[in-house]
Amino acid sequence: MRDPAVVAEGLRKEFGPVLAVSEVSFSVAHGEVFALLGPDGAGKTTSLRMLAGVVAPTAGRALVEGIDVTHQPEAVRSRVGYMPQRFSLYGDLSVRENLTLSAELFQVPPREARERIRALLAVSGLAGVEDRAADYLSGGMKQKLALACTLVHEPAVLLLDEPTAGVDPVSRREFWRILYRLARAGTAIVVSTTYMDEADRCTTVGLIYRGRLIAAGDPRALRSRMRGEVIDLAAEPRGMARQVLKQSPEVRAETLLGNRIRAVVQDAARAVPVLTARLADRGVRVLDLRAVPPSLEDVFVSLIEEEAARREETGG
Repeated sequence: MRDPAVVAEGLRKEFGPVLAVSEVSFSVAHGEVFALLGPDGAGKTTSLRMLAGVVAPTAGRALVEGIDVTHQPEAVRSRVGYMPQRFSLYGDLSVRENLTLSAELFQVPPREARERIRALLAVSGLAGVEDRAADYLSGGMKQKLALACTLVHEPAVLLLDEPTAGVDPVSRREFWRILYRLARAGTAIVVSTTYMDEADRCTTVGLIYRGRLIAAGDPRALRSRMRGEVIDLAAEPRGMARQVLKQSPEVRAETLLGNRIRAVVQDAARAVPVLTARLADRGVRVLDLRAVPPSLEDVFVSLIEEEAARREETGG
């Protein structure tokens, strides 16, 4: 059995008085897609930058294919493809020229570079626009070019920092098809995201909040950690329905999702008839009310509440 491609051991990063990342530990196998999921400011970018060797950890260590990133950065460099949030493409260079420059920076031999660039153009869907300047590409095509530049030296590990932020849904789907293909070929991928649907597609999800990794596991296992059950409600008027739910002792939390309301309760089988009657008594017309499986977002909110309660108890 191969050793993990990526290992984070107690990673901690302080920027002066600010603790950005605290005791983050996880491992990623070859062929695994690991998502760091969390809100802005949770510590995702700092964690990836430590894994990439861009910043040194205050404590802990990061290993890539068994090599310590801090102590042997040059040995790690050829094995990692790091794509930051703002990947620096050269706008006045063509697609092919950007790829060629990336290959030169990673000292890929010219003949191999030409073959790899040809393959990357085909895989990324950029064949046919290889002579177009990067400035004139759509947002989705720029991200695919940035990924292709990251892959030109055939890294064993990919570190991608919110690679599809601001990208249209079709381009996001195409981008993820490329990632799945790479994972099937054995590439280890660590990707940070704020998108729940993207995290749900990953092999493993690490939920990061205020610099701490509060949970990690495959999405199905994480759902089993949900405290309570979820009900989904469509009712009119919605404002009154939410007010009733907030005042109901059976409801732990409620949130608006589109034109529907989701609420967390201890026991859905008992809560549904009680809440239906209470809503009707307040003049709310219930169009639909049923128990549903928890989403990854439901689980994340539940675990954040647990973490906040733990910190309040411990003063941490």
